[in-house]
Amino acid sequence: MLEVVQAYDREHIADLPTDDAAAVERKLITARERFEDRNGWLQPHQRMAVLHRLADLVIQRREAFAMRIACEGGKPYSDALVEADRAIDGIRTAADLLRTRGGAEIPMGLTPASEGRRAWTILEPIGVVAAISAFNHPLNLIVHQIAPAIATGCPIIVKPAAATPLSCLELVKLVQEAGMPEGWVQTVLPESRGLSSAFASDPRVAFLSFIGSATVGWHLRANLAPGTRCALEHGGVAPVIIDRTADIDAIIEPLAKGGYYHAGQVCVSVQRIYVHKSLKDSFVERFAERVGRLHVGDPRLAETEVGPLIEPAEAERVATWIAEAASRGARLIGGGRLSETTLAPAILVDPPKTSKVAREEVFGPATCIFGFADLAEAIHEANSLPVAFQSSIFTRDLATGLDAAERLDASAVMVNDHSAFRTDWMPFGGRKTSGYGVGGIPFTAREMTAEKMIVFKQ
Repeated sequence: MLEVVQAYDREHIADLPTDDAAAVERKLITARERFEDRNGWLQPHQRMAVLHRLADLVIQRREAFAMRIACEGGKPYSDALVEADRAIDGIRTAADLLRTRGGAEIPMGLTPASEGRRAWTILEPIGVVAAISAFNHPLNLIVHQIAPAIATGCPIIVKPAAATPLSCLELVKLVQEAGMPEGWVQTVLPESRGLSSAFASDPRVAFLSFIGSATVGWHLRANLAPGTRCALEHGGVAPVIIDRTADIDAIIEPLAKGGYYHAGQVCVSVQRIYVHKSLKDSFVERFAERVGRLHVGDPRLAETEVGPLIEPAEAERVATWIAEAASRGARLIGGGRLSETTLAPAILVDPPKTSKVAREEVFGPATCIFGFADLAEAIHEANSLPVAFQSSIFTRDLATGLDAAERLDASAVMVNDHSAFRTDWMPFGGRKTSGYGVGGIPFTAREMTAEKMIVFKQ
């Protein structure tokens, strides 16, 4: 059995049965059978109808989903409501894709050999999708995997994070209630890590969607069956540059949100802040004052802004990393252990560049601040790690913003916004070790699609 507990106080929520090898095999057989039975494929209008009904069902349970997210995942209730709203919009986005999704004409007659022919492409589902998700957005990340699969017509088996499976299980129940035939959208809770790996590498899987740690993601990719495509979404050590022209009054609030949203447990959370030396002292003072006022506590309460880490072991790891940087000369502002799972937000000024908080993804409520004299120096430091995901720059100079946006090594650069900004229809994915492939609902749907060309000789 899998025990699910509240992230904040570790109180018991539920015990769930796990799947043994035989159960995983049955689910793979079912998914493959659904894909091979072309006569049983739903038509686009039927898939659109399922998605629209699903969105309506989630709307009816919006507050219940938000409280479930707060309990199992520790995300503050106010932010969990936003996650539920994003999930609803994401489901609708997937439905809307079907209005414009289609193939293209391929020109013929361009050479004598191609005369007398017409050619075009059609889009088909790639096959069985295996999806492995993360804990930090237990509803919306599942939507990003399930909704594109429904839209494209792929059977999908989704494995939620062991710490936060309840939102996923409830969503899949609603998928069935919305009219999706049995066997097209299934969940799996493997009883062991080895069984999870075997599930992902099964040759019947045509596409793997993975959201989680780089260590696990690259291992799974290395063991995929020949021909299996994949998308991997890992993490980053997101840099933010504060140019000398930046408006300090305008940047404090977005950086406090971007750095401590969901206690920093976001793959593009603000982590490394590079501030021009002329603004550094003022910024540190103002930023520390705002961060110190963040309300930390029970995520179920409306006033909470920062909740717990997902597990006590994660709280211990983050606290250890902060202490290590402080012991090596970083100026520590705030921080401290508030409970078994909860840390006070911390700021580390000038930590050693070799410290873990400066080089690895903290995934906790901590940010680092560094000064710089020259913008090229800040960009060099921002680009110095083997990870590359989203980054940002704050400036009031248009040329500086555009130049930095091009020179920063990132999949997306936010100008005058924090690095954690995201909409669910935009491309989202890491470079270098931060990921492989592109997420975002329209882009995931493209990844789950096989394009077939038809050539007709007259």
